[in-house]
Amino acid sequence: MSITQQYLLDTYRAQRLGTPAPPAPGSHDWQVVRELRDHRRFRGGPRRAPGPWADTAGPGPVAAPPAAA
Repeated sequence: MSITQQYLLDTYRAQRLGTPAPPAPGSHDWQVVRELRDHRRFRGGPRRAPGPWADTAGPGPVAAPPAAA
């Protein structure tokens, strides 16, 4: 049974029982993606190595403090 067939069956069943219809498939996909991203960001998800586009060189060499005379 496909997702569409299951949705149609659930909608028909809800109509017959007088209950609210279920949300359409895919209507909350972006919300789930955002919540997963926030979960990984704030609760420590798996970290990946930076890609080739990441600036891994840093700000450059740091000057040594002057030597004491």
